[in-house]
Amino acid sequence: MEAPLHDWHIEAREYARQEDRRGRRHAYEVIVPARTALLVIDMVPFFLNELPYTRGIVPNVRRIADGLRAAGGTVAWVLPTNSAPTPASTEFYGEKVAAMYAASGGEGTLAERLWHEFQVHEGDVLAEKSATSAFFPGRSTLPPMLEARGVDTVLITGTLTNICCESTARDASTLGLRVIMVADANAARRDQDHNAALHNVYRTFGDVRATDEVLALIRAGAAVPA
Repeated sequence: MEAPLHDWHIEAREYARQEDRRGRRHAYEVIVPARTALLVIDMVPFFLNELPYTRGIVPNVRRIADGLRAAGGTVAWVLPTNSAPTPASTEFYGEKVAAMYAASGGEGTLAERLWHEFQVHEGDVLAEKSATSAFFPGRSTLPPMLEARGVDTVLITGTLTNICCESTARDASTLGLRVIMVADANAARRDQDHNAALHNVYRTFGDVRATDEVLALIRAGAAVPA
């Protein structure tokens, strides 16, 4: 049986709100691939073995990665680090669950810890994070890697939409990056959780687009002379 995709949507009133504010539905109508990074958040066996929606987004993540890489952009694989649970997380989750989450990144090299359907290419970025957000200060190796490449736009994909992906979108926006959340390349436990996160991002932190729209932006950007 094929893994499902979320039944996602942005409410008509939210589209109308943004159209009234800025005169168009989508914030970012042009991207420069060389200054764009695809962030693939937490696509590791811990999550993909557990949640069917995470397996459903794999083909779309791969399509965007192939398209952006071919256009000269950056593909960044961001994985949870392995570390001992903190006293606060143990108190919050309980000892067993806190230890489980602390080990969610898996073992081996970063490339070996990725879901088996992904392939890391030369020039891709591999990063670890020890917080929900891939941009939280001091808790991720990603920000300086993107800064070194002059990245100003991030395409956010992965899991969970409403936790690590939304947290990453919020902090990326705070840092002044252009954020595009890819609606059918993020996954949560339920449609309700997924759509609530998309609502938050579209309303305040970034744009929300489908995979086909993102690929069209990449192609259009690649066609513009440098």
